[in-house]
Amino acid sequence: MEPMVLRAQTAAELMTPGPVSLSAQTTAAQAAAFFTDHGYGAAVVIDEAGHPLGVVSKTDLLIHARQRQGSNEPDHTLVTEIMTPAVFSVRPDASARSVVEKLLNLHVHHLFVVDDSGVIVGVISPIDVLRKLE
Repeated sequence: MEPMVLRAQTAAELMTPGPVSLSAQTTAAQAAAFFTDHGYGAAVVIDEAGHPLGVVSKTDLLIHARQRQGSNEPDHTLVTEIMTPAVFSVRPDASARSVVEKLLNLHVHHLFVVDDSGVIVGVISPIDVLRKLE
């Protein structure tokens, strides 16, 4: 059996363009509905200028729901209150090898691709990497 070869040289070749993002003003309930309706597992949270603030995931939403279990109060919690306040990113010209190493070393499921102004232009998941293997 021949070894598999990664048919991408850069992050731009690996990424899925136009990643899903949520406004910092999105509530946890709105995010849960959005994820459920569209089958997403995570989204970057952005400010009004489109710059990343953090990442909210289904896991974040589940932890939040568990903490609120038994509460009869309306939930107005914003995603900024429950998100992971870090966005791991790479530039479009980052080598594909460095992208794979970063995914493995950071133990993350998503790397966001940011342009020179810091705006997110794509996302890379392990599935994106697997799609480029031949």
